[in-house]
Amino acid sequence: MSRGPEIPSVAQLLDIAEDFGIDMTAERAGEYRDAMSGGIRALRRIDDLVEERPEVKYPRTPGRRARPEENPYNAWYWMTDIKGASSGPLAGERVGIKDTVSVAGVPMMNGSRVLEGFVPQTDATVVTRLLDAGAVIAGKTASSDFSFSSGGHTSAYGPVRNPNKPTHSPGGSSKGSGAALAAGDIEFALGGDQGGSIRIPAAWCGVVGLKQTFGLVPYTGCMGIEMSHDIVGPMANSVENVARLLSVLAGPDPFDPRQRGVIPEDYVRDYMPAIGQGCKGLKIGVLEEGFDHKADTWPDLQLLPSDRRIDSKVRAALNGLKKKGAVVQKASVPMHFDGLRIWFALVAEGAVETLFHGSGLGTNWQGYYDTPMLDHVARSFRTRPNDIPPTVINVFLMGEYLRRHYHGRYYAKAQNQRGSLKRAYDTALEENDVLVMPTIPQLPGPIPPPDAPFKEYMFRALNMLNNCPQFSTTGHPAISVPCGMVDGLPVGLQIIGRHFDDLTVLRAADAVEKLGDWRTK
Repeated sequence: MSRGPEIPSVAQLLDIAEDFGIDMTAERAGEYRDAMSGGIRALRRIDDLVEERPEVKYPRTPGRRARPEENPYNAWYWMTDIKGASSGPLAGERVGIKDTVSVAGVPMMNGSRVLEGFVPQTDATVVTRLLDAGAVIAGKTASSDFSFSSGGHTSAYGPVRNPNKPTHSPGGSSKGSGAALAAGDIEFALGGDQGGSIRIPAAWCGVVGLKQTFGLVPYTGCMGIEMSHDIVGPMANSVENVARLLSVLAGPDPFDPRQRGVIPEDYVRDYMPAIGQGCKGLKIGVLEEGFDHKADTWPDLQLLPSDRRIDSKVRAALNGLKKKGAVVQKASVPMHFDGLRIWFALVAEGAVETLFHGSGLGTNWQGYYDTPMLDHVARSFRTRPNDIPPTVINVFLMGEYLRRHYHGRYYAKAQNQRGSLKRAYDTALEENDVLVMPTIPQLPGPIPPPDAPFKEYMFRALNMLNNCPQFSTTGHPAISVPCGMVDGLPVGLQIIGRHFDDLTVLRAADAVEKLGDWRTK
């Protein structure tokens, strides 16, 4: 017996017409109801047809919640022990999976009570590739609530703490992955990055995080925010381990339309040759706009100014690379500042379409739709709207306002400006192999208390987005690698490269790492 859909009532059609601003009588609504009844009945057959779904290849048990004694920084949402192939490039290596990535049979919350009770039926493509490479899935790492915060405090499972200073933020939204790596629980992890959510926790936790070129790694089976920004990528305790992960994760997936027409046929498959090459002859552009931000650099956005000590640590690392034979020179991209505004316009409106109207998946793309996830998210948004976190409510209210009153104009204009932003960095990369700047120009802030005022809650979630979102919008590869300490907290150096030249980005990051123990610098 088919489940539906039901033929709509006249009252339901009148409500829809009113929302559309269409004048309609009950008689005419009845005529439309009769006209669509055949199509509605035809749709019932869809529920009876079998969906094509990715294969779940490896057996597992559901796992369990992390015990307090094994989770001192609250980095883990769920613990598992899912074993992959008996051999492979990651044989026996334990990997943490950000809780935005589906692991079949294992609960998934994306840091939010709205998703509570959801258990995926399939593995994300990246999870299958890890298991095929011999990895062991160690568990789900904590995410910010719906991934909409770069602070440590927004999460249904409670705040995640920075192992370097537990009173302070680990960064987000892939904060559990960053904290678990920094604590030494694991050496490999996955994060997600739509505006810096891999690189920000990598910088503040003192680990390595790569937002690879957009399209290089498939996003199938991960919960999205904005289709043209969604990235799942590698985090690890070393550049070499990031290269190992990327070598396993990269490559086309027929289920992911983000890759079609984007990933070249001759893309690099093995990133290990980046390790140990050194930096002799490498042209490094020091992006002036990434340093020395003032309190009024973005008068319209509540971002903190640069901490000069962080700028100094990054410049010291650049001097170290220069001594090793790199060519270090100034670079300038004035559009860097407006790049953040372009990103904001895209994510504010795009997120409400993908998350709310698209129930976490969006529409109008040809690929794999996780219908159980879609059903759960849609149902939960209707039944648990008061569990939506303030950061997401803020974006939903703004995005819906722009959609209703400005018919998507600002999203469209920002998409049209995206190419100019990309070309601005491309021009700088014509004279340089990579660009360098601080990942975050500020140190981690303290985790606000549960009863913090709304203004502080929001400020601590979004005040560090100076240098990361631009490259989520342009799709350039960008990595954060630690380069020093200030007040017992790590400093991240960000390296940006040409599209699909992730190998050179990793080479430069490896050279930074080999300058010596960053904890003593």
